[in-house]
Amino acid sequence: MPRVDDAMGARPVAASRVSSCHLVMPNDLNFLGTIFGGKVMQYIDTTAAIAAMRHSRRVCVTASLDRLDFHVPIVGGHVIMLSASVNHAFRTSMEVGVRVEREDPLTGEIAHTASAYLTFVAIDASGRAVEVPPLLLETEEDHRRSEAALARRQARKR
Repeated sequence: MPRVDDAMGARPVAASRVSSCHLVMPNDLNFLGTIFGGKVMQYIDTTAAIAAMRHSRRVCVTASLDRLDFHVPIVGGHVIMLSASVNHAFRTSMEVGVRVEREDPLTGEIAHTASAYLTFVAIDASGRAVEVPPLLLETEEDHRRSEAALARRQARKR
């Protein structure tokens, strides 16, 4: 289990990591035989919410979803795989990055299908925003993702 730095209250990125996968079934498909984009968005939002809650140990609500582009289709019978983690913790909000891949279980071929960045706000029982723990950056990748999240936030505020 990833360590939690009790002195700072900081939590490592690894503590927020989430992976999930789903078999794409006929009821998930549009008339072209590919998964509904809204279904992928639901999986993205749910997976990201779990990452935010793991970091904050609070109920979290989606505040925003940055641009979402679909690169390759996901067809029936494929497995959709999602991985998410907190990229940056602000005062009451967190940016969570989600990577979506598809796998053809018969060939093993894996392809990157989408990426998304979501902002979540931690709330208390009254629905008010509450502070979240700082993010403990342990690797070069953690630092790179954190800096990119900060740049995206600054661009949104402009």
